[in-house]
Amino acid sequence: MASRGPPPGMGPVMVLNAKTQRQTGRQAQLSNISAARSVADIIRTTLGPRSMLKMLLDPMGSIVITNDGHCILREVDVSHPTAKSMMELSRAQDEEVGDGTTSVIILAGEVLVQAIPFLENSHSSLHPTVIVQAYHQALQKALELCEQYV
Repeated sequence: MASRGPPPGMGPVMVLNAKTQRQTGRQAQLSNISAARSVADIIRTTLGPRSMLKMLLDPMGSIVITNDGHCILREVDVSHPTAKSMMELSRAQDEEVGDGTTSVIILAGEVLVQAIPFLENSHSSLHPTVIVQAYHQALQKALELCEQYV
């Protein structure tokens, strides 16, 4: 007869790498924002009329010189889950639109960075869902203004 999970009283067993750090609460939130900011900072200098090229060494040992944000993010190896989400955001933007990968990463990084003061303020720290609701309200107002003036 096939087993249907762990015996009663035995919860799931988590196996973590010895170097893995487990964070919770505000520390985890700020760490996630820091990871997103780092990804955005990697490609920030490739945007605009004064953009700079990046020289990367790919896994095969050849040199890649580019200022394409999506290309750079494909070559960078990250382990942080939030940084991986930013990479996925870039990939989704490239698949859906075909352009704007650098802009969407920089914009997402900046939106998260703007939440830091609301999370760090020890006197009136806001819950993340309240911050997200405020971002949704700002989006709705921006869409209304676009409809009105465009």
